[in-house]
Amino acid sequence: MASKPVSRSTLVSVCFNSSAVLKNLLASIPPGTTTILVDNGSGDRAATQELADSYHAHLITNSNNSGFGAACNQGAALSRSEFLFFVNPDSILHPTTIAQLESAADAHPTASAFNPRIVNRRGEPSFKRRSCLLKPDQILPRKPPAHDSEVPVLSGAALFVRAKAFDQVGGFDTNIFLYHEDDDISLRLRAQAGPIWFIPAAEVMHLSGHSSGRSAKVSALKAWHMGRSLVYTTSKHHIQGAYRKAFWSAIRQVLSPSTLLSKRKFYKNRAFVQGVLSARQDRGAGYKPAP
Repeated sequence: MASKPVSRSTLVSVCFNSSAVLKNLLASIPPGTTTILVDNGSGDRAATQELADSYHAHLITNSNNSGFGAACNQGAALSRSEFLFFVNPDSILHPTTIAQLESAADAHPTASAFNPRIVNRRGEPSFKRRSCLLKPDQILPRKPPAHDSEVPVLSGAALFVRAKAFDQVGGFDTNIFLYHEDDDISLRLRAQAGPIWFIPAAEVMHLSGHSSGRSAKVSALKAWHMGRSLVYTTSKHHIQGAYRKAFWSAIRQVLSPSTLLSKRKFYKNRAFVQGVLSARQDRGAGYKPAP
């Protein structure tokens, strides 16, 4: 029996209690596209397995949550495709999204990675124009470019990357559990593998914030990792005053009137402060960011 042909692109999606939204993503993936799901210790694994079987996706199951970047690396390790497309599970592809990105990669052969045009449910763009790792003069205008354009940073919500470039930079930094891993790999790709581009003709709808369910506990956990990752990534990339800037940003959020009037925001922003302090403690104990 002839082996199944390998698609040019492999779509990798990391799932954490994402079964409620995952079906929409899987239904939007063009037939014949290699699809790998990585379940990070979810409580709805049986439902995710059923969806994977229904849509002919390969499912990797982790007993614990290994973090977003580590799970992406797991999925990428199984791919034999020319391109990797990391997509959040609360996303929906346009029928031509992958084809448009593959065409863009052919048109820009020196580029290492790409972002499609990411929009919300109302069709409004969510353009990543800034990062804690960029200098002020690198920040882009709010309006997304109308044509294919080089950009300084990419969003991890829908990251299309050459497999060779991904391997060249060592994939995602597994020291980053959640948040800012896309900022970090963007800079490493630009420095080591080639420029990164924004492709407006390719489109992905992203229902931001729905990939892992919604609860106060989940929000606080995400905020803790956001604070921790902010210190780690800015220190790794030698941003002057990295910890000081993160700490005072966290304090301002906790003391803002909107936080003091909302119990949910208070616990979320308190967790952010705790994450910042946790990263600082690790550094004081001899912990050093990866080079």
